[in-house]
Amino acid sequence: MNNLLKVIEQFKNKKILILGDVMLDKYIWGDVSRISPEAPVQIVNVTRESYVPGGAANVANNIAALSAKSFIVGVVGNDNTKKELIKELEKRNVDVNGLIIDENKRTIRKVRVFGRNQQLLRFDYEKKGYVDANTENSIFDFVSKKLDEIDAIIISDYAKGTITKNLMEKLIALCKEKNKIVVIDPKPKHKGFYKNATLITPNHKEAHEMTGLAEEYLSDVDIEKMGKKLLGELNSTILITKGEKGMSLFEKDEKVTIIPTFAKEVYDIVGAGDTSAATLTLALASGASFGEAAVIANHAAGITVGKIGTSTVSIEELRKSIENA
Repeated sequence: MNNLLKVIEQFKNKKILILGDVMLDKYIWGDVSRISPEAPVQIVNVTRESYVPGGAANVANNIAALSAKSFIVGVVGNDNTKKELIKELEKRNVDVNGLIIDENKRTIRKVRVFGRNQQLLRFDYEKKGYVDANTENSIFDFVSKKLDEIDAIIISDYAKGTITKNLMEKLIALCKEKNKIVVIDPKPKHKGFYKNATLITPNHKEAHEMTGLAEEYLSDVDIEKMGKKLLGELNSTILITKGEKGMSLFEKDEKVTIIPTFAKEVYDIVGAGDTSAATLTLALASGASFGEAAVIANHAAGITVGKIGTSTVSIEELRKSIENA
């Protein structure tokens, strides 16, 4: 445990670059007490609205909340949502110089409506499709120039078009050459993009989609088959997250570690994967082993699912959770 606490004390010295699909999350909060006379739907009496960075931008927010230096790289449209997103990121001490404007895109926005802390509805504003070659080159150029001054890269892939096969192949090869940590929060459809990364972190549903094994999540035996298959195919350490059942870690020396969850109560799983990816990467950059990094990330995920909406974890919360384990 002392070693885990020593690791998190190193977070403040680290610089992490996050590349992926950036979004703005808007929350509309209200009271629900009656049904509309116009249609059989609930009426939400709005009491407040709030904005937080979402998607890859939430990973960047998590890095900053853990006292490290956070650099976000992604694609935005030339619109008002971009302005709001930049404002929210700068407020949280995230470096936004890597946000690239693509006139053919719109900044992704997700609007969630809550009544009495219960999510009722979500609206998604987005324009799907991969970025063009010019935007892809701009992303690679920015990251390659930044690489020498950072400790690790997180790829936060929501399959909205920022992460392309060509970009990943060039980037992972460059990171390997420069001995930089690459942690990937994956999407199954892009499985072939991630080969040779340092660590890949699918949840159990994504692991099933990436392997075609174990249609139903039944046991640790199923998880073990999936983990070992991904390890062999992608030549990367694999961490499968299993919600309330914790995590399973598969390392290249064939060591398998099962880590139980530290969640006390689960209110909302939104953003838990983002928190986990951020904490894992910071721990690895701070000298933790894969096993130690997974335990620290599990503590962080356990804290964030106890909060409603897209949220972050502080160093103090993390320290307290580790000390009380």
